[in-house]
Amino acid sequence: MAAQNPPVLGGRYELRRRLAQGGMATVYLARDRQLDRQVAIKMLHPQFASDPTFAERLRRESRAAAGLSHPNIVGVFDWGRQGERYFIVMEYVSGHSLAEIIAARGTLGPEAAAAIAFEVAAALAFAHRAGIVHRDVKPQNVLLSTDGHVKVTDFGIATMVGAGPSAGLTETGSVVGTAAYLSPEQAQGEPTDARSDLYSLGVVLYEMLSGHPPFRGDTPVAVAYQHVQDPPVPLGEIAEGVPKALEGITMRLLAKDPDDRYERAEDLRRHLQIVRERLEELPPEPPAPPAAPPPERPPALPSPPPTPRRPVVSSPPRRQDPRPPGAPG
Repeated sequence: MAAQNPPVLGGRYELRRRLAQGGMATVYLARDRQLDRQVAIKMLHPQFASDPTFAERLRRESRAAAGLSHPNIVGVFDWGRQGERYFIVMEYVSGHSLAEIIAARGTLGPEAAAAIAFEVAAALAFAHRAGIVHRDVKPQNVLLSTDGHVKVTDFGIATMVGAGPSAGLTETGSVVGTAAYLSPEQAQGEPTDARSDLYSLGVVLYEMLSGHPPFRGDTPVAVAYQHVQDPPVPLGEIAEGVPKALEGITMRLLAKDPDDRYERAEDLRRHLQIVRERLEELPPEPPAPPAAPPPERPPALPSPPPTPRRPVVSSPPRRQDPRPPGAPG
């Protein structure tokens, strides 16, 4: 892609190098010749060109996504077709996906996980107010920029390409990743709303805290079945150091019945903010004492130390949402 005459899309977008490749599209870094800026180009695979209705869906969803101007949402600038491939022009975010960060670190601490979920919820709240449901919230679609911003990408893409359970559950490869984040209603082909996105965010939060999503299997169908039928293993049984309130938020997001989840992303943000404030108030862990020399005779058993007084994560205000984060839905 570093050739003297790089490919140019639509006479305007000069492809520089490939950034990522998936089962649906390949993403390139490009230069917008007209505005002289870097952009990301999502080149959809050729099979979409054979669908006579796809161009209209692409136009409709791209226009809707372009209207989402928010600090936590990757902007959509343009769309077009080059030969047998459609493409979408988006804001370029220099950094890494949350999926890459989890793969490198294994788990994130409660502070970082709560902070990222808080920012993702801000993006979802803005989109939901505009009547747009993401339908594919997953770590691959959460980007962390080098300057510390959290941005959600691919709004409208799932609707655009028909990446629902009927398509995803019969394929293999990268689709398994999407199946891991399906809401129960998506897995059953039922109508979805904002609460479906919140379930998927709950899966992402669970994965940040434990290192893996709550449900795994050999096939997308097996994973989808667990979303519908199986309760997730409580975080307290598999992850250390997760505050009860943050575990309660996560498990509430993962409720099978949408009515038992948060109704709005704003409610989730309010509870996450309370947890974040309490985490900031916790004192740092004391340094380990120096090793003592071996005693000449067995020492007497020491009296148990007094229980340290630590701030307690209190339940959120009940005026707007009567259920505290730690309570079952």
